[in-house]
Amino acid sequence: MGVMVVTGASAGIGRAVAEMALAQGWQVACLARRLEVLHDIAAKGDGLAIACDVSEEGAVSEAFAQIVARFGRIDVMFNNAGMFPPAALPDEVTLLDWQACIDVNLTGMFLCARAAFAQMRGQDPQGGRIINNGSISSQVPRAKSLAYTVSKHAVNGMTKQLALDGRDFRIACGQIDIGNARTGLLAGIDKAATKTAEPTMDVANVARSVLHMASLPLEANVLNMTVMASAMPFVGRG
Repeated sequence: MGVMVVTGASAGIGRAVAEMALAQGWQVACLARRLEVLHDIAAKGDGLAIACDVSEEGAVSEAFAQIVARFGRIDVMFNNAGMFPPAALPDEVTLLDWQACIDVNLTGMFLCARAAFAQMRGQDPQGGRIINNGSISSQVPRAKSLAYTVSKHAVNGMTKQLALDGRDFRIACGQIDIGNARTGLLAGIDKAATKTAEPTMDVANVARSVLHMASLPLEANVLNMTVMASAMPFVGRG
């Protein structure tokens, strides 16, 4: 085991991963905006609750300083925080919704990856693993989700660049693309974005997949994993 950082840890996929990691003996820094919820999660093991808006550079820097002060190092960064703006056709997307989505899903992921990379490169022993939550929207879009789709497609490039630049520093980077895990985020997606209700899966399946990636030795890396509800429309989607 080791030290894991989970963003978006107060609910959904992030919470499931944080709780399962704590149960397995990881030391887990739980980051999100709702501190009161994080305290309950962190108390389930050797956890640390930190209120952090990942889109704010200063907040991310302070959070990572707290993590290193408490645990001494970072072995795994699960870059998970994300949001889904209101469903809309491309000409109906407001600039405010576009910017809010990009700020969290892309800029926030960059800021956390940058902070994790710096710590992993400088620590002794050197190295670690960054796992980005890409969503299957990084491969195939969902209707009426322009900003979300663009943000998640960009994560693909970020993952590959981090994997490339991390080679000399024993920093592995992989991406998990998740399809229809039962979370509040999925439930909150405007039903107008889909023609019919799609099959879903238990979020615990995602947590187990992330922890498999996290538990590999640094000589091995899952560059990209897709875990999805078996019967959902993806292959041949649309």
